[in-house]
Order: sequence, then C-alpha cells, then structure tokens
Amino acid sequence: MKIYRFAVVLCLFFLSCNQKSKVEKEVEEIPVDIKVERFDKVFFETKPQDLPKIKKQYPFFFPGNDDNLWIQKMNDPIWREVYDEVQKKYSDFEPVRKEFNALFQHVKYYFPKTKIPKVITVIGEMDYNAKSIYADSLVVVALELYLGKNHKFYEFPNYLKENFEERQIMPDVVSSFSYRNIPNSIDKSLVAQMVFEGKQLYAKDLLLPDYTDAEKMGYTPEQIKWCEENEAYMWRYFIENEMLYSDDPKLRARFIAPAPFSKFFLEIDNDSPGRVGAWIGWQMVRSYMKNNNDVSLSELFKIEAKEIFEKSKYKPKK
Repeated sequence: MKIYRFAVVLCLFFLSCNQKSKVEKEVEEIPVDIKVERFDKVFFETKPQDLPKIKKQYPFFFPGNDDNLWIQKMNDPIWREVYDEVQKKYSDFEPVRKEFNALFQHVKYYFPKTKIPKVITVIGEMDYNAKSIYADSLVVVALELYLGKNHKFYEFPNYLKENFEERQIMPDVVSSFSYRNIPNSIDKSLVAQMVFEGKQLYAKDLLLPDYTDAEKMGYTPEQIKWCEENEAYMWRYFIENEMLYSDDPKLRARFIAPAPFSKFFLEIDNDSPGRVGAWIGWQMVRSYMKNNNDVSLSELFKIEAKEIFEKSKYKPKK
C-alpha cells in the first residue's frame, strides 16, 4: 500500500513538473524585446543650457516651469554623488533588462492584451513609495533606491532598507502592475484588504516563478519561516478577536501596511514581521486557486474578496 501511495505521489510530482515546463515553454516563445532609456544618465550628463531639449523629450518628468530647480539638482554635489553611485552599480543594465523581458513574457501570457512598456530609469527623490511604477506604456524605475540595503546613503528604518536591493525591482513592478489592474472595492473589512494584498502576491507566483516567497513578500527567509510557524496562531487571533469583518481603519496599519512588526499587542510583536495580514491573504488566495484552478489570473483579480475567502476553504494546520 505504501509503495502504491509513493508511486501516485511521484506521478503527481512529474505531472506538475511537466505542466509547469509546458507553460514556461509557451512563455519563452512569446516575442518580447524591452527597450530601456537611461533618463538618469541623460539628465546628469546634460549641460544646464541644454535642459530645454530634455524637457521637450521627457515632459512628464518636468512638472512646473522653474528650470532653476532642475539646474540646481544637476549641479548639486550630493545628487552628483548619488548619480556616480548609481552608475557604478548599473553601468551594465542588460541583466536587469533581461529580467524585464522574462517578466513581460509572463505578463503577456496571462494578460495577452497588455502593451509591452518602455522602461525608463531615473534618479528620483528617495521616495520609497515610488520605487518602481508601472503606468501602462511605461515602467519607471528609481535606481537610487536599489543600491543595496547597506548602502551609505540610506537613512531609513531597516524594514524599508531590506528591500532596497536589485532583486526587488521585479517584485516592485509586479506590485505596481497588480494594484493598477485589481479593481477597487467598497469593502474595507480586514479580510477584504488581506485578499486584495493576497491577489498581488499570488500574481508574483505566476509572473515571477523563479523568485522565492521571501523575495515576493519583501521579507527575509527568517520572516517567512516565522509566518509559517505562527500561521495557525495568527489565524486564531483574528477569529477570536472578531477582526476579519471589521472595517476599523487601524487594522490596516497594524497588519497590512509596511511596518517593522505587526501589532498584536502581545509578546510576539517583537518577533513578528510587518504585513502579516498580507501574507495570510496570500495563503487564502493560494488556497482558493488550488480549489478553483480553472480561474485565470485576470479573472481572479475581478472576484470579490468575500467569495474568495468563503471558497478558499482556508484553514491553517495546527
């Protein structure tokens, strides 16, 4: 009997591998050739008197009419140093461009009508809320925020700096793509916010198949392990405190928004990573898709959170 079960498991394993390779083979056949424009280089290597030329070429990067602000940035020693550091790190952008190619091959596979965007690299204003932005025909990447978590420029909390790595560019782009394509809901309950976040994380499962769960979530491997080991405990906490259908706005800050830790107001807080509600929402969506594997990714984005939660049959193991 044990031999029979082992044979069944082995067959299912190889079937899964074959299915995945079939999808990946189809993805690899999709013609994508991402074009990259290094606006960061154009800006800092342009002479001040030639500023009108690049303003005409890239009008969306120049709000307002005060040229003095831009000339000041061109000549500012600190920003020149930032530019130098970016060029050291990304003098050869081809490896990243290939990552973009692979990403948008997957995007075209799951969302065939999506336009292939142009990628423009910039040096912004150290705004960690706008590291990589997908905007239909453009992807804008602020390279000053991908120099490595230990870079001397960064005076940010560790939970933010952890994601200032080159390897976070693609997950950030997928997050921006997903947030743009997942419809907003009037349901502001905690479980709805969990599922919303879970959808964009599940998109990374399909669009970034070679990335780890830690990279998709923006966690360390230790933080992923903590969530896995405490999943049942966290779930019981939400149930016992009747939080799932609560629309208390404070719950977002406690369990969904980026933070150094999640706020259960218990001893476990110091060990917990932030955004555990998003991680649980991810597990819900994974469970839903496992039980409803005929649903496409684009269809998943449109399904109401309540339906996903109820049909997911999500129940952490004790």
